[in-house]
Amino acid sequence: MIEFVNFYLFPALAIGSIYALGAVGISMIFGILRFAHFAHGDLMTVAAYGILAMAAILPINPLLLIPFGIALAVASALAVDRLFYRPLRQLPTIYTVISSFGVALIFRSLVQLLWGSENQVYSSGVTPPLVLFDTFRVSVLHLQAVAATAVIAVLLHYFLTVTKTGRSMRAVADDPELAEVSGLDTAKVVRWTWIIGASLAAIAGAFAALNTSVHPNLGWNLLMPMFAAAILGGIGKPMGAMAGGFIIGLAEELSSYHWIGEGALISPSYRTAVAFVIMIGLLIFRPRGLFKGRLL
Repeated sequence: MIEFVNFYLFPALAIGSIYALGAVGISMIFGILRFAHFAHGDLMTVAAYGILAMAAILPINPLLLIPFGIALAVASALAVDRLFYRPLRQLPTIYTVISSFGVALIFRSLVQLLWGSENQVYSSGVTPPLVLFDTFRVSVLHLQAVAATAVIAVLLHYFLTVTKTGRSMRAVADDPELAEVSGLDTAKVVRWTWIIGASLAAIAGAFAALNTSVHPNLGWNLLMPMFAAAILGGIGKPMGAMAGGFIIGLAEELSSYHWIGEGALISPSYRTAVAFVIMIGLLIFRPRGLFKGRLL
């Protein structure tokens, strides 16, 4: 039991937090703009490298530099929306989806051009884990990731349910034509969708980079699990995407736990396939997800 909590449960919650933060942006973008944004993972990468660049200038805790990553991710998202996505908005969705693949390649190429292709880390050394009740050992970073995600979930729920902009976003997600006829500022809603989605992607990218390392494929490698989380929770349901992220993270980590005898259910090297299996199963048997989101 102690081994299970120390080496599987806490890491599962941490990776679930990363998936949850990334999945919210994917879910909101699809719910409001009606397309699958395949460059979302690379927004995480751009933000992670932005933090890396600032860490070379300001040698402080990288978590304190997340605002710089958020600013870079938001600026990048708004720029690509203006240059690439907005001109395609009246065309069939497939054009925007293909464009997002191109944007992902552009982001990755720029990262490789500016920072190279090798793995990099924010800081050297090992931070000792916290010991709880003289028994459980948990990484400080994992606790920070879970706590940050919980706080963000509460703030996002408040924003979407109480503020005027949040209610406008929900209205556009439910019926964009009716929302526009009713006089809602859809352009403002689109801007806020990118701002929130890119900001959460930046935070997710920072925690992912701290958990492993910074490299050009950082966000791309996490993209499919995040899509699986968004689909699991229900497309267009931000809180559902949060829940889906934790479920996917737990499913991936716990699938490699030695439940029976000495063998794991699957090899740890194949645990990413768990997200694909869950995603395909949901698309077949419950395409609207656990929280009855939009159909793809």
